Amino acid sequence: MHCNYNKYNYSTMTDVNQIKEALVKCGISPSRPRTAILGYLRNHYTHPTADEIFRDLRGSVPTLSLTTVYNTLKLFAEKGLCLSLTINEKQVCYDGQTYPHGHLLCSRCGKIHDIVQESVSAVTAENFICGHRVTEVHYYYKGICSECLVNENVS
Repeated sequence: MHCNYNKYNYSTMTDVNQIKEALVKCGISPSRPRTAILGYLRNHYTHPTADEIFRDLRGSVPTLSLTTVYNTLKLFAEKGLCLSLTINEKQVCYDGQTYPHGHLLCSRCGKIHDIVQESVSAVTAENFICGHRVTEVHYYYKGICSECLVNENVS
């Protein structure tokens, strides 16, 4: 069940108190690892994997384990605090920006980019379509990102 915390529009959270408030409002105890993981997600737009989050945070949270990262990300996805992205068949990536938007997987560099366009927000979770209740919407695109296109034209 999603807690719909994004209605408070905290897409980027730099204040630890805001992060803790988001966790509490979603019924999650704000432990140090959870606070660090949510802060990381809300301030990194790289669509990291659990392994990348673990690697980047283990220095600042010495008690952090990879299992804790996986379990926390699963909990956050269930509560609507992050998106679980399966655009890349080889790994699951996570997005702390949970407003309606799509994602592009670049076939050249492998990066995932946010795609924000009006049509993406036309159908959102909790809508009914053809008598079905939609609880999640994912827009995945695959192609070549603008950065790679610019580099291709420069070469």
